[in-house]
Amino acid sequence: MMAVLAAGLQAAAQAEESAMLREVAVQSGRSSVVDGNPSASAQVTAEDMRDINVTNVEDALRYVPSLHVRKRYIGDRNSIVASRTSGTQQSARSLVYADGLLLSNLLGNSFAYPPRWNMVGAEEVESIDVLYGSFSALLPGNAAGATVLMTTRQPQQFEAHARAQVFTQHYSLYGTDASFGGHQEQAFLGGREGALSWSLMLNHLDSKSQPMSFATAASKGAALGGDAVVSSGFYRDKDPAGKDRVILGATSIDRNFQDIAKLRVAYDFSRDTRAAVTLAQWRNDSYSNSQTYLRGAAGNEIWSSASGNVNIDGRRYGLAASAFAPSDRNEENRLLGLTLESRLNAQWRLETAVSKYDTLRDVTRAPTVTRPAADAGGAGNITFADGTGWQNLDLRAVWTPAGSGHKVTFGYHYDEYTLRSLRYGAANWRRDGSVGAMNNLSEGKTRTDAFYVQDAWKLAPRWELTLGLRHENWQAYDGRIFTTTLGDNRFASRNQGFTSPKASLAWQATPDWLLRLSLAQAYRMPTVSELFQTESRGNATAISDPNLKPEHVFYKDLTAEGSALGGNLRVSLFEEVVRDALYSQTDINLVTSNQNVDKVRARGFETAYQAKNVGLAGLDLGGSLTYTDAKILENHRLPASQGRVMPRIPDWRLSLFAAYRIDERWTASAGLKYSGRQFNTLDNSDTHQDTFGGTSKYTTLDTRLSYRFHKLMSASIGIDNLTNEKYYVFHPYPQRTVHAELRMDY
Repeated sequence: MMAVLAAGLQAAAQAEESAMLREVAVQSGRSSVVDGNPSASAQVTAEDMRDINVTNVEDALRYVPSLHVRKRYIGDRNSIVASRTSGTQQSARSLVYADGLLLSNLLGNSFAYPPRWNMVGAEEVESIDVLYGSFSALLPGNAAGATVLMTTRQPQQFEAHARAQVFTQHYSLYGTDASFGGHQEQAFLGGREGALSWSLMLNHLDSKSQPMSFATAASKGAALGGDAVVSSGFYRDKDPAGKDRVILGATSIDRNFQDIAKLRVAYDFSRDTRAAVTLAQWRNDSYSNSQTYLRGAAGNEIWSSASGNVNIDGRRYGLAASAFAPSDRNEENRLLGLTLESRLNAQWRLETAVSKYDTLRDVTRAPTVTRPAADAGGAGNITFADGTGWQNLDLRAVWTPAGSGHKVTFGYHYDEYTLRSLRYGAANWRRDGSVGAMNNLSEGKTRTDAFYVQDAWKLAPRWELTLGLRHENWQAYDGRIFTTTLGDNRFASRNQGFTSPKASLAWQATPDWLLRLSLAQAYRMPTVSELFQTESRGNATAISDPNLKPEHVFYKDLTAEGSALGGNLRVSLFEEVVRDALYSQTDINLVTSNQNVDKVRARGFETAYQAKNVGLAGLDLGGSLTYTDAKILENHRLPASQGRVMPRIPDWRLSLFAAYRIDERWTASAGLKYSGRQFNTLDNSDTHQDTFGGTSKYTTLDTRLSYRFHKLMSASIGIDNLTNEKYYVFHPYPQRTVHAELRMDY
């Protein structure tokens, strides 16, 4: 079918070759946040993405210096961004935008609050810029880790792109030995008719993950008569603290179906004024399954025990009713955004971006009865998150007085985040069941009004000074928590103001080398879920704190960047000190909650190199090396963590990538990533790291080979984790995964 379509499009192209094209105004889609940003940065282009095994758009960031996206499998909805000073437990310390519209889910600060990558298709990307640190007054303190700015294509004439992908991995760990994979189809169409341009992106993904977790248990002592007797199927190993345990089965095997539709329409009122409207809808249906390894004497599967324990070799091991519980989630999300750019004259430019992200439907169902009876229904919980979402407004003006050497940017930012989570008991947890009494509720809102000014001043031909100031008025209100244990709790509103100065001095030392020193203060506000989401989870309660302080960040960066070794070389020294850092921790009173850690510090260096046609025509190389010394300096609530390494920040990171255009038809590429020692806990007690629940050192190698067999058609095959490395960042990551792709570009 794609070949027939390609033939028709080629005929149309030949008919148009002699036609005179109307002159159009080609405008950059980048916001002024990128222009003159006083920090280290990196970029990935659409051309670069062709050489990477990209399924979802976040894969394009795989080899960006110091960056890691916690993507556990294809179709993972919890892919949060980690940077050189922030780990994969801190989703609120990064920002992701697409065409000026915020995609970051700043409702929370954990794996459960990832950016909404789904709202951008890989086929529509023109470029991705990554900024490090909170050095721009135009950005909130969430930029302390990294800011990802995606720019999509702005068609100037009709174009069409389509691709079909299949992928599979053979996964072997403990008692699971099976293949997991799926397929994805994506299309992008765009065009221009006079002053009106448009684009349409459609995507369908069908994917099944490897197990994300495993049911585990430690010995409770001698078995009792009522315990179910296990003859085989269990696996013995050690937990991250080095203690003995048994593996009872695999859980969180996710089967998900995702559909995305996105329409973007832009209108050029003149050569200098352009407005664009974006409407995107994302739907996800997922089912999380499990697998028991346990077998009785007759070979029968053991899913549960009336006593809540099983007998393994005469010892008792706990088997909770929820150990193998499945879950069913159905969600629908919508993004609506408007951007307006206008150059009033040679000195003034205006920019506006307004967006609203709505969770139209989010229903999660899970049983409280044991399997296999739960497969047919039975008691459970149904959780609704409908109405959760956020809205943002940015008004910005850029003033460049003629002959002054100044470029002044000033503006206003507004955001509001709404949390709404209601959980009900149900006699039947499945989709045909109805809700009963409410047993958990979390609600609340936060709002920020910010004003900022930033001046990039050309002091002399080789010197530029950038000064910025950002003032934020932050509010938290309408907070309410209900659990059957804690009762109904409502919280008083909070209203606080914070001011953040920024400064950067850049020196063009030689025509090829730039040296820049940047300093910044910033505040990362507590998220609405850190303040107001308390949940009962089995016998434990995850506690929020409505009185949390914001993180107070002081960041320093010294960067040298220029031409070397036939390419571009950047070396950065950095240090970030954070007071009242926000983490979930279990303190000396054995209370697990969101807490302020008194003082943490991350310092180190980062090198990045890129070059084209290295040694021979068509060979492009890139790479980076980062060292981070991340320490917890003060933590009065958990003194055992003082002097320990901050969680989920590796000491060393290495990435290497090479692409070789063999000829006009063939391209080969390979990428390597290394991640060094890291910990999952604040007190670094998880020293046994190469196991489920641990955080491994790892080295992965990816390869790809592409062949263009027609002017409009190409095919490729790629392998991620070629050496089949088995590694963990708490969850087990994918093993060797094979990709095959067929694409059309017109």
